[in-house]
Amino acid sequence: MKIAIGSDHAGFYLKESLKKYIESMGNKVTDFGPETDVRTDYPDYAHPVAEAVQKGEFDLAVLICGSGNGINMSANKHQGIRAALCWEPELAALARQHNNANILSLPARFIEEQTAKDCVKAFLTNQFEGGRHATRVEKIAPGSD
Repeated sequence: MKIAIGSDHAGFYLKESLKKYIESMGNKVTDFGPETDVRTDYPDYAHPVAEAVQKGEFDLAVLICGSGNGINMSANKHQGIRAALCWEPELAALARQHNNANILSLPARFIEEQTAKDCVKAFLTNQFEGGRHATRVEKIAPGSD
């Protein structure tokens, strides 16, 4: 799969680790930045990632900031984006299975690296179940997909 990834300064080191992990799973990763841990603003990375996913340039994406909230809120401003803030693998799996999430948001300051990897694995290896969930997902933003 083609996976986009981005963060702010607080998520920089976790992003760097997850990038390698996602590639080790056989995926192609494109890093939208930042390139260092110098202070930066999460919308500057969330918006380009969300736009790229929205356009179909990537299958899925991972976004990371300190709490996960800001980068998640920014991504969800885009039509057709269903970004899910997760801190446990089960949440990441359910976000894909039940909500057809296309962006995983992670809270760098509140998650251990291994748990983040487990969340990424759950997110990337699960599929949308459709069925009764499809009706609910359509109600999130009617006509967005």
